Amino acid sequence: MSEAQPQAEVFNAICVVQAGRLAYEAVIFAATFRAANPGYQGRLIMAEPQPGPLWKDETRVPDDVRAVLGRLGAEIVPFESRHFGQPYPYGNKIEALSILPSDRPFVFFDTDTAFVGPLSELHFDFDRPAASMRREGTWPEIELYGPGYTRTWKSLYDKFGLNFEASLDRTKPDEYWERYLYFNAGWFFHRDAALFGQRFLEYALAIRDDAPEELVCQSLDPWLDQVALPLVIHSFGGGRPGPDLAGLDGDVSCHYRLLPLLYAREDDRVVAAVEEALAPNWIKKVVKEYEPIRKFVYQGKGKEVRAMFDRTCLPAREQAIRNRIKAAKLWLR
Repeated sequence: MSEAQPQAEVFNAICVVQAGRLAYEAVIFAATFRAANPGYQGRLIMAEPQPGPLWKDETRVPDDVRAVLGRLGAEIVPFESRHFGQPYPYGNKIEALSILPSDRPFVFFDTDTAFVGPLSELHFDFDRPAASMRREGTWPEIELYGPGYTRTWKSLYDKFGLNFEASLDRTKPDEYWERYLYFNAGWFFHRDAALFGQRFLEYALAIRDDAPEELVCQSLDPWLDQVALPLVIHSFGGGRPGPDLAGLDGDVSCHYRLLPLLYAREDDRVVAAVEEALAPNWIKKVVKEYEPIRKFVYQGKGKEVRAMFDRTCLPAREQAIRNRIKAAKLWLR
């Protein structure tokens, strides 16, 4: 099998769409996706949680945004929130996988993602799942007299009968957070959405409802998905992504998280891609209803934030970037 064959596989791309901020981020997602991937042959699926007992707020996308997404070729597919919902909205990405077919590989992206290059440049090995390494050491938070990284993570691998030792990056020192398999859940992929989604749900619920005693002092909100994800990926024989996927969080896609952070720290190409994608009047008249897009993209506040930072020497921690923007009263979300 040649190296080019895995990349040639047709796959579905999926994100979550929902009333509020995610609806407008979904327009950025779809518009930049289509501009960067004119030859894409898979389905662009946006999973929409439906109203129900686990949601107190409206979840369905407004009609005007729905029309824009449809014109951009996005399929909005409903799903039921049976386990998470409003108490843990990050669980959307777990339950949304239930709507995907099993006969085609998938790549999940967080909705706050912009595209600057074609996904066809990447080499996905769908039999070896991986996820985003653009993360900080946010979990676990080690207590002075509590278990360290090794005991905490090993307790989870043991719970699910997984080989903890095989997950370690031995180039990193013991008890340093990067030694342990830990991802940002901003993108991940696998060959079989049904199998992956079911296991992701199984592991997340088991950790939430019956965590090992080593996690007694650990918060799982909002980290539950990022705690379960490396275990799921490891269970399917996956691990840290290789250089063939460097374009994710790089020259192909950008998980910007929020518009103030996009303008503060991302490459000029990302800013240009977003602004060009939102320039057509039929898009602008809808997304300008959302204050962050109106002010950052159309009224120049993005340029003000951009001028506050030297992108060759950004603060090491994201929180420091956020604090500086908030001090300037330019933090909108």
